[in-house]
Amino acid sequence: MPDVVSSPGRRDFLRALALTPLLSPALAFANPQPDRVIALEWRPVELLMALGITPLAVADIPNYRRWVVEPPLPDSVLDVGLRNEPNRELIQRLNPSLLLLSEGFGPSVGSLRTLAPSWISRFSDGQHAPLTLLHRDVLALGDQLGRAPQAQQHLEAMEAQFVTLGRTVTGFRQRPLLLFSFLDSRRMMVFGRNSLLADVLARMGLQSGWQGATNYWGSMIVGIETLAQVRDVHAIGLLQEDAASTQQVLNSDLWRSIPFVREGRLHFMPAVWFFGGGFSAQRFARLLSATLEQA
Repeated sequence: MPDVVSSPGRRDFLRALALTPLLSPALAFANPQPDRVIALEWRPVELLMALGITPLAVADIPNYRRWVVEPPLPDSVLDVGLRNEPNRELIQRLNPSLLLLSEGFGPSVGSLRTLAPSWISRFSDGQHAPLTLLHRDVLALGDQLGRAPQAQQHLEAMEAQFVTLGRTVTGFRQRPLLLFSFLDSRRMMVFGRNSLLADVLARMGLQSGWQGATNYWGSMIVGIETLAQVRDVHAIGLLQEDAASTQQVLNSDLWRSIPFVREGRLHFMPAVWFFGGGFSAQRFARLLSATLEQA
């Protein structure tokens, strides 16, 4: 077989493809009705609402309201089941003009091909930071749905907010910030390179405290004992609702021995959706600024 992957023309084509959201073939000939769009993953919900469009339906609304929070979904938005296994029959009855998916999580385009054209957002591609890909996706979806001015306005407002909030946390630029979230009494998720949260830190003039390996989503699950090796950082814990598990960790001798705990450089803030879009990024920046201002 000829080496087509390494040929210059092929490389240029693949590079261009990596910068383009994935579309089903039907979209080349369709003009989706904005009021009949269904989002089967939460990042695309944010992308759509950044354009001023309310989705017809969304997958797993209860957990969206628990984790994503902003932007709030009106009660008129229908629930089409789980994000990884949506209700195909209900989707078919709703007759959407477009399905919004995410690469890396949820159903594949092929499994939904007969229901409606699909548009796929990409949180990560191994080459570009999440906020860079967010810009690309918002602009591309805005073009697709005839909302290019709204897309540009959303992105400009987001970037301006990062700059404004960055000025409130200049006192924390000397030490990196370690971002983590408890999973249970023994493990936590840390966020570093290629995460949305670390990318927002950089926009605010701050440094990420996790320099270890990360996965596709820019996170890594580690044992609590791993944090004993992380020194000279401020730590930011993003807390969800499992207070019992969290309290068990905070009362342990191992936790109290960790340098940033022992030295009083630990702060807590409400959790945000770690894998979201522009609204999640802005909510994280606002909550982080408020937390550090009170530290």
